[in-house]
Amino acid sequence: MTPALAARLAEARVAGRQIVLATRLPDGAQLLLPDDGAPPELAQAVARALDEDESQTVKLASEEWFLNVFNPPLRVVIVGAVHIAQALVPLAVQLGYGVTVVDPRRAFATDERFPGVTVSTDWPDEALDALRPDRRTAIVTLTHDPKLDDPALDRALKSESFYIGALGSRKTHAARLGRLRELGHSDESMTRIRGPVGLNIEAVTAPEIALSILAEIVAVRRGAALAEKPAPKVVA
Repeated sequence: MTPALAARLAEARVAGRQIVLATRLPDGAQLLLPDDGAPPELAQAVARALDEDESQTVKLASEEWFLNVFNPPLRVVIVGAVHIAQALVPLAVQLGYGVTVVDPRRAFATDERFPGVTVSTDWPDEALDALRPDRRTAIVTLTHDPKLDDPALDRALKSESFYIGALGSRKTHAARLGRLRELGHSDESMTRIRGPVGLNIEAVTAPEIALSILAEIVAVRRGAALAEKPAPKVVA
């Protein structure tokens, strides 16, 4: 690897961008993708490698390439330092997600209640502006409080986050969508929000709900087929 290429790779990683170092075998020619541009077949292979989060060797026509994947860390941003969050955090950590819990209510958002993860007492919109959610970020709102959930969902919808989930009944979710519409979000964009959050496993307890949420996050990330949730009527 040339010093110039190494510097570009380091810069991309510091910026938190998805990047692949593609090395042609056996002559060792290298490209930094997608920055350097590539033929369609190689570009498609790079996109698959990034989605699968796995470095791999691919054979395209008469050429072989080793695709070295450099993905930013997977993250879960949890808005609401509630009991479900306490159950969700250790599950997410075990699956390799970096976790940030956001709640301006300092009585709830404490290091004692959420040891070993980042706790932010900023308002959710300010916290998400600072965190800059990307395609490797899941965002979950758990507070039931529009003053906290709505700003977080507003920022989430403006981001590239791969998963957005919001706790609440269908009635609560319908009212939430109405408020988000007033903020300028289209019905189409709001279909990104998984609400009510989590897979339908008839969860009741906080640990069960946490399990259903994380299972849905994994399913969405992996592209698993999921049953469509009934669309709530948006409150005008």
